Amino acid sequence: MKSPRKLLMAAPLLFLLPLHALASPAYDDQPARHSNGHSCVGCVLVVSVIEQLAQVHNSTVQASMERLCSYLPGKLLLKTTCYLVVDMFGPDIIKLLSMDKNADVVCHTLKFCKQDPGQPLCHLYPLPKETWKFTLEKARQIVKKSPTLKYSRSDSNICSLPFLAKICEMIKSAIKNSVPFKDVDSDKYSVFPTLRGYHWRGRDCNDSNGMAYPGRRPDNWDIHQDSNCNGIWGVDPKDGIPYEKKFCEGSQPRGIILLGDSAGAHFHISPEWITASQMSLKSFVNLPTAITDELNWPQLSGITGFLNSTSGITEDSIYLRLRKRNRCNHRDYQNISKNGASSQNLEKFIESLSRNQLLDHPAIVIYAMIGNDVCNGKSDSVPKMTTPEKLYSKVMQTLKYLNSHLPNGSHVILYGLPDGTFLWDNLHNKYHPLGQLNKDVTYAHFYSFLNCLQVSPCQGWMSSNETLRTLTSQSSRSGRREAGSPGSLLNPWMDSTPTRWLRCCWQMSSGRRCSSSGPRFWEKRIHSTLRLKRCLETKAGTESLRDVHSWEHGEAESWVNSLNK
Repeated sequence: MKSPRKLLMAAPLLFLLPLHALASPAYDDQPARHSNGHSCVGCVLVVSVIEQLAQVHNSTVQASMERLCSYLPGKLLLKTTCYLVVDMFGPDIIKLLSMDKNADVVCHTLKFCKQDPGQPLCHLYPLPKETWKFTLEKARQIVKKSPTLKYSRSDSNICSLPFLAKICEMIKSAIKNSVPFKDVDSDKYSVFPTLRGYHWRGRDCNDSNGMAYPGRRPDNWDIHQDSNCNGIWGVDPKDGIPYEKKFCEGSQPRGIILLGDSAGAHFHISPEWITASQMSLKSFVNLPTAITDELNWPQLSGITGFLNSTSGITEDSIYLRLRKRNRCNHRDYQNISKNGASSQNLEKFIESLSRNQLLDHPAIVIYAMIGNDVCNGKSDSVPKMTTPEKLYSKVMQTLKYLNSHLPNGSHVILYGLPDGTFLWDNLHNKYHPLGQLNKDVTYAHFYSFLNCLQVSPCQGWMSSNETLRTLTSQSSRSGRREAGSPGSLLNPWMDSTPTRWLRCCWQMSSGRRCSSSGPRFWEKRIHSTLRLKRCLETKAGTESLRDVHSWEHGEAESWVNSLNK
């Protein structure tokens, strides 16, 4: 049996522990040079927060660590884990911070950060006035008798803690398979919100019946049960007509499916989690949900979102627009997105998409791999970018898969690559949340830190190297020239300036294609461009959706009552 101390040898990432597994690319066959890069980032973030909490509240380091743990919720054993990690590393952190060592020095001393031979020193804060070697040696002398230094940081995995093993396994399973972890009838829909549950795809209405799920055509007009989970079933006693037939026949129901990356999954780390001056008991209320959703918020995404943000922003997703136009589309959404996804690895999880050609309604599929074909964290990032030829091949492969799995009448909208230079242009000289208190860390500093550790989500655009940023933008545009002629009917690349995007609507049943380019916020474009509006609202580009506002009062009342059941 492993020693208790070795089991507790977990990187002090605390609430940011999922970063190394969840925020990094989904599939990366080439390990980073700095194998402990994510642990280093996590350590520096947490030690910085501890130091700044002590500064904000004019307290001791011990008190600030206890304060941080008290903010964390008890769910997923986050509070318990925090206190255990503090018990392990707290004494060393107190000694080092009391000697005015910054987070970089602390984490290098505790060996969560490491400078590989012949490689540059990675640091977030300004270097000390004394030489780095001398500063580090003095710090090591302070904690030279610490028992924590005897154990290898290669074993520093939070999932090695016995009481967290099951939780970690659930999260890993959901990430790997991209289907709900809790799914009794194996129909790829769940009654549980996270772990790829109904935050990601419509909520199951009968998890013991694999033939009842969102998006299917009604079974015998759902006279006896709700087979498609849109809340409409039964028979109107006044005329004997099934409610599903009365409300939905001829309305052309269709679902919305997103094939995306972290942008589509709505990846987000709340600034309150790393801003000491803003931290409170309320800051981490949603942390367990975020962790079990891989630090994503698909329920708030612009494509499949259905909840309003806690910041007061009203959700106006494509799914909600389709549902508003036709309430028969209720719950028919799927967010098949993954952090680190690209055209090159989509085939590894596209099979998690749920659509039966014979039993289900048509779907609108939005293909939105908008960054990772040119984004990576490698120091030599340009050679690692997807070539136009490879991208074209993979996109066509995906379209063929969809053509063989989607019901007739389905459509695909291809989303183009943006020009990410706006990231550096608009953020580099602004203070990062870690630098707001003392005005010492800008986004440029944070980007440089991530790039040095080779864990940046996009070194090409998040770099001080203007030439590299230009080359990355050129790569995102080059495919339009090389992968197809300007007049090509289906060209997955385009000139992706911030105001120009590719829209390609492909009607699977007839093979007709249409495309349009327009404003950056393409949701608005859909409703102002006749061709795209037809793709969304009609079966064959000629018929209008049934106007739900024309329902009689009694019908609308029955509809509301059915949803409330």
